[in-house]
Amino acid sequence: MYPNLLKPLDLGFTQLKNRILMGSMHTGLEEHKGGLAKLAAFYEERAKGGVGLIVTGGFSPNLRGRLAPFSAEFSKPKHAQQHKVITEAVHRHGGKIALQLLHAGRYGYHPFSLSASNIKSPISPFTPSAMSSRQIWKTIESYGNSAELAKTAGYDGVEIMGSEGYLINQFICQRSNVRYDEWGGSYSNRIRFPLEVVKAVRKAVGEEFIIIFRLSMLDLVEQGSTFEQVIELGQALEQAGVTIINTGIGWHEAKIPTIATQVPRGAFTWVTEKVKPHLSIPVITTNRINTPDEAERILSQGHADMVSMARPFLADPEFVAKAAKGQANLINTCIGCNQACLDNAFKGKRATCLVNPQACYETELVIEATNARKNIAVVGAGPAGLACATKLAEKGHKVDLFEKSDRIGGQFRLAMQIPGKEEFRETIRYFANRIETTGVNLHLNVEANADLLAEYDDIVMATGVQPRMPKLEGIETADKVIDYQTLIRDKTYVGKTVAIVGAGGIGIDVATMITEPTEQTLDDWLQEWGIDKQLEHAGGLYPYPETTPDVDVWLMQRKAGRVGRGPGKTTGWIHRKTLQKRGVNLVSGVDYEKIDAEGLHIKLKGERKIIPADTVVICAGQDSVKPFVDRWSEFGDKLHIIGGADHAGELDAVRAIRQGFELAAKL
Repeated sequence: MYPNLLKPLDLGFTQLKNRILMGSMHTGLEEHKGGLAKLAAFYEERAKGGVGLIVTGGFSPNLRGRLAPFSAEFSKPKHAQQHKVITEAVHRHGGKIALQLLHAGRYGYHPFSLSASNIKSPISPFTPSAMSSRQIWKTIESYGNSAELAKTAGYDGVEIMGSEGYLINQFICQRSNVRYDEWGGSYSNRIRFPLEVVKAVRKAVGEEFIIIFRLSMLDLVEQGSTFEQVIELGQALEQAGVTIINTGIGWHEAKIPTIATQVPRGAFTWVTEKVKPHLSIPVITTNRINTPDEAERILSQGHADMVSMARPFLADPEFVAKAAKGQANLINTCIGCNQACLDNAFKGKRATCLVNPQACYETELVIEATNARKNIAVVGAGPAGLACATKLAEKGHKVDLFEKSDRIGGQFRLAMQIPGKEEFRETIRYFANRIETTGVNLHLNVEANADLLAEYDDIVMATGVQPRMPKLEGIETADKVIDYQTLIRDKTYVGKTVAIVGAGGIGIDVATMITEPTEQTLDDWLQEWGIDKQLEHAGGLYPYPETTPDVDVWLMQRKAGRVGRGPGKTTGWIHRKTLQKRGVNLVSGVDYEKIDAEGLHIKLKGERKIIPADTVVICAGQDSVKPFVDRWSEFGDKLHIIGGADHAGELDAVRAIRQGFELAAKL
């Protein structure tokens, strides 16, 4: 079925059972009380699912390399002893696992951070201290010590994080290394640090131990490495004893999206393809590879020897097993939203997954077969209703799912029509297959009422949301007014000037849809973001091309402050940058006065202004849909309300799907 993807990889002293690496992800369990046991359960599920090699989240080799004051460290014999629960869990299923060693450098969120030079990062409030020669050698020694302890703990290897702008990357690039000693200046001096780290690690662990080096092949920042320098370092790393080279794309401070859903699938495998011929050891490619078909295509075209997928294993621990059985259609596909994984990680919360709330909660959110089969009705086939109905049926309940429209999906069906959110279609596809495999009785074009539901043992109300129409003169009479649902659903022509009332996540989506270039290819996307595919510029960057929008779009909000934040902590800047590049007018502190034939009348900074809009799109939030609410009291305790029906607010699929899972676990 997938001959290249499922083919074993012989490393000489050991063999990987397929070409799939579960890439490093920080889950938050690394620092959680009792977290290592939960982390073991998390990795065990993925090992059971057949992944070839797992890489853990990053652990610092010493105290000052931590990401934050209480972040994960792996430097003492007690750490090795504590980690055996993880390696034993993975090995029970014939899996292999490597510990990632990550020194934060100037990305350390604490005042004791160290770096090649005392140059502050734009994403950290602390200026690092420049490392002395003695501190450099002690750090190199720390890497060797941690690797030796990893071997003692039962790990099959280590991954040395040399990309994404962390300490090793900081030594390599002139952007953050302005030293004039033997660790700076010339490129050969700047790469001395990573090479000495690898040598120390290889000496500590011996020959029969996997060493992966995460090499930044495309820095995507000014004063980044050139292609020739990447090749020089890659070849030197090979000579120093590295087993596998893994691709790193972009520093964390780079102003270019690299893993969000807006990024096309496999958008950066061409970089690995250019590097691969210059190395003789296996090379891994990465970023936005989320289906076995995409992974197989990449390998069959010779872009890499392995593929790395991280978040796809949050979404579905059985990704490999399903692919091997020819059941790729049953895979719960990662949609690249970042909302429950990276957003949580950057907020200091435990990571999980929007489409799979059980990720990182394997020991807590448990779905067990029922001993008391019930007859349950679920009303509404949006994300919350779909999640709840399929899990209830999986437990053994008889489930009827009622949807008043002619198809499932709810708000996800709107989301998938937004450029850059096409992946949401995958979740609908997944749930459609789950309905069939779990035996849910789906009733489309049926609007459930109180009489229909009266005889059920339990009723789940998941009827979602509808657009909220604010009180505004002319909003009901002006023919130029349209709500976001109608606009997205019907692809309504908007004219040359558009005013969008509301700049939350929906307003941003509408502005993106209106300004999206037609038929954008991968090369178009790379060019839009200023990525040099020919690798003729340092860091792989050239200036963004100027764009002239076809539509004059005004995205407005009542509250003061930055427009276009959106709901995602790690994706808000992408939305802003996209809209800015497309010439969208981002306006805050707006008072809306009325809509008439002239357009939208507003007051801005005390001055009245008319936006001569051909169309005014209302994105002013949502209200819960609560049919026959006057009779809900008749159902008593057997009525359960989840998703948007429970709370509208900003559209929150993370909460909606999680509520569906949690209710199913309880009933």
